[in-house]
Amino acid sequence: MSDAKLQSVISALTQVATQLNAVPTGQSAPDANCVKLNTNENPFPLPMMVMQSALSALERHYMYPEDDNLSLRAAAANAYGLSQDQVIAGNGSSELLGLIYRAFLSPGDSVAMVSPGFSFNRKLAMLQGARFLEVGWGDSYSLPTEQLLFGPAKDAKFILLANPNNPTGTFVPVAEIDRLVDQSDRLIVVDEAYVDFAPDDALRLVDRHSNLLILRTFSKGYAAAGVRVGFGFGHPELIGRLRSLQNVFNMNLIGHAVGISILSHRADYDENHRYIKHERQRATTALSQFGFSVIPSHTNFLLARVPPGQDGKWWQASLDRRNILVAVFPDDGLENYIRVSIGTRTQMDTFISAVRDISESL
Repeated sequence: MSDAKLQSVISALTQVATQLNAVPTGQSAPDANCVKLNTNENPFPLPMMVMQSALSALERHYMYPEDDNLSLRAAAANAYGLSQDQVIAGNGSSELLGLIYRAFLSPGDSVAMVSPGFSFNRKLAMLQGARFLEVGWGDSYSLPTEQLLFGPAKDAKFILLANPNNPTGTFVPVAEIDRLVDQSDRLIVVDEAYVDFAPDDALRLVDRHSNLLILRTFSKGYAAAGVRVGFGFGHPELIGRLRSLQNVFNMNLIGHAVGISILSHRADYDENHRYIKHERQRATTALSQFGFSVIPSHTNFLLARVPPGQDGKWWQASLDRRNILVAVFPDDGLENYIRVSIGTRTQMDTFISAVRDISESL
């Protein structure tokens, strides 16, 4: 390889690494005393039975975990009414997203995402050397089916959408997704990371469409972001293709144990989900009183337009000075918005009080 070509490769890799290491919320790592409302974590304790499963798993710390996630996949298949060959388990749904890009894209191919959406997909496309096409949501955040099928994205190898969506918190009726998948001959990937806070889900479509992949995670609805448990559901041929690319021992013992326990105790989280929805409404009401315009949310966060004449980065910085972290997305055309995760009552009290104080000081 010539020196010029080597330098070009190094430059390209440096650019990718810079983007991969960028903090998407625009803030440095938080300290232990901050009110962390910028990454949509579920800050509540695990149910006792789930915690016990993690402790029990540590007794086998010297052993490798299952290399095919067999027990976890079987538990998920049983919990969701699918066959085991329709399920893949991953080190969070982010690992599964990466597998999808590797499995279905070659350098120079294009992938389409309904945007604004989960920005991590841009990085995955870059790593794969693929073109990343963003198709804007329709009116009132409806699904832009015509644009996805016949517009600039018509040649994309697959289409991504999150439902409910991040960062908007909006929800597309499952019937709209069903129509899109039915009319498309391409792969449709539906990321349901926040589905536990939504009125419906698309899992029932898996048996009806061979070109549909649905992703789930236990990071949001089940307070297990640090444990890294995710699932993909789809036609056995799609799942088999992804599993063929998966690393051996891709999940650890604790992830296996916690995942299986959560699947057996999902009802224990019902109160957690009700609590988050209640706090979400309380924060919506409070922000509205201070001049914010809040998009109705079906997630564990809110996307709120700041009062007229202000911008999201100013509010982020003002809250940061009070040790409260929120997210902003100026690169997605949301420069006048902040995204606020729903935390504990104490955290939300602190956030609402800070917004009141800042508003009254203007």
